[in-house]
Amino acid sequence: MKSIYLDHAATSPVHPEVAQVMLNIMSEPYGNASSVHLFGRSAKKVLNGARDLIAGFLGCSPEEWIFTGGGTESDNLALFGAANAAAAASKGKHIITTAIEHHAVLHTCRELEKLGFTVTYLPVDSTGRVSVEDVESAIRQDTVLISVMFGNNEVGTVQPIREIGQLAKERGILFHVDAVQVLGLIPLTLRELPVDYMSFSAHKINGPGGVGGLYIRRGAPLHPRLHGGLQERSRRAGTENLAGAAGFAKAVELAVQGIAGRGSKSMELRQCMLLELDRLLGPEGYKVNGNMQHFLPNILNLSFPGARTDVLLMNLDMEQIAAASGSACTSGSLEISHVLQAMKLPANLLHSAIRFSTGLGNTTEEMEYVSRKIETIVKRLRMSD
Repeated sequence: MKSIYLDHAATSPVHPEVAQVMLNIMSEPYGNASSVHLFGRSAKKVLNGARDLIAGFLGCSPEEWIFTGGGTESDNLALFGAANAAAAASKGKHIITTAIEHHAVLHTCRELEKLGFTVTYLPVDSTGRVSVEDVESAIRQDTVLISVMFGNNEVGTVQPIREIGQLAKERGILFHVDAVQVLGLIPLTLRELPVDYMSFSAHKINGPGGVGGLYIRRGAPLHPRLHGGLQERSRRAGTENLAGAAGFAKAVELAVQGIAGRGSKSMELRQCMLLELDRLLGPEGYKVNGNMQHFLPNILNLSFPGARTDVLLMNLDMEQIAAASGSACTSGSLEISHVLQAMKLPANLLHSAIRFSTGLGNTTEEMEYVSRKIETIVKRLRMSD
């Protein structure tokens, strides 16, 4: 069996059609999109075309979309940009988020605290879902921003975004959503969602690394973080990544047009693995971490009590199977996932959790093979414990 990649939530392989679009861009003599000569106008046409395409597929105006260097920058720009704009208008300095956000949000909130903002980190239940009632209870007179991720990158739990957004809208509070993991899995029509800012990343949907996007609802305030040029309507200075933008646009096109097939295939792979593990280890031999009703089908977080996470990953890697212990940014460390800790899982589940995330190229045969390898590894580790 060839090597098997089950870490698509960390990064996904570039789709061949995306790679071809980018190669075409990089092979032609495009100039700087800010230049007024022929080459600059050609570059501007490529950039505007990519923006128009993404806006059309995501249901927003092209003026509401800006390109960034990735999901992390999109999160940072939204939080710093919105919070600083609100503070400058003397509207308040209180922010609400959850304990299970990606570190791009959590670390940004820590930095904002150093700048005088107050942040409330809401708890989640044992499935990783935040309560709308808890959000409402946390709102204060000086609350200016709420940030909640759409689908969790570690356990796949989907949050009640529409309900939280409606609450924020009624209270006149800005609302940011990290939607990096849901594009291509959950239908999105941005103009119909009660959201002010939404962050995206190309490399999660078989696009290139190093390029992302931020939806900014028309009229939503935003102070730029980068200064030096008038690019992206003065909201994100710097020469644009033409090939990256074009590749991102193609990836969005493929993801949105193929959303039904992508979702059903992800569910098929998920169910195949669960059924096979039931057969091999028994329903009591492992535990699914996350919400069983509101979830992303491509992310499956499992605990195998009696087998340590690091040892499991090492053994899987020796079998040429790539999985993860948590978010991509911390997968190189052995620290316990902050998401699983926030879910208050018992120690035997915390220390034996593995995330399997599927995507382009994965098959049911691979899932059956991986399940058999898991059985062998887990039983061997439990016997030696």
